[in-house]
Amino acid sequence: MATVEIRFKRIHPGAQMPAYQSAEAAGMDLHACLDAPVMLQPGDLARIPLGFIMAIPKGHEGQVRPRSGLAAKFGVTVPNAPGTIDSDYRGEAMVALINLGRAAFTVEHGMRIAQLIVAPVLHVQVREVDELDATQRGSGGFGSTGH
Repeated sequence: MATVEIRFKRIHPGAQMPAYQSAEAAGMDLHACLDAPVMLQPGDLARIPLGFIMAIPKGHEGQVRPRSGLAAKFGVTVPNAPGTIDSDYRGEAMVALINLGRAAFTVEHGMRIAQLIVAPVLHVQVREVDELDATQRGSGGFGSTGH
């Protein structure tokens, strides 16, 4: 497995640094950093602070993804999944959470609320053309290749 270094700076004394929960985990768990619990009623959306800032290396992005347990058990997920943290962002890291469940859900300080995956980014050169090459699929959209 390739590794890159990400520098983190704690800006809240109660912040927990992201951590892998197993040797083969793809994502590092992200922990809520709250002064008081946040209640999410069904349909509510909130930005949950993480208590740190970070420097993702140039040529990489941070992908904020839901935790499967929160989504499956409670309907709490990341609405813009995956959310992107760009390498030039230096503000406090936060996670947008939405409660798609049927019951209220309380986010508490230290709770694992999402995961962070660091991935390489390619910048492409945009070139406008008059025609594109034909494919068997053509312009078939949503569901056009089967179930």
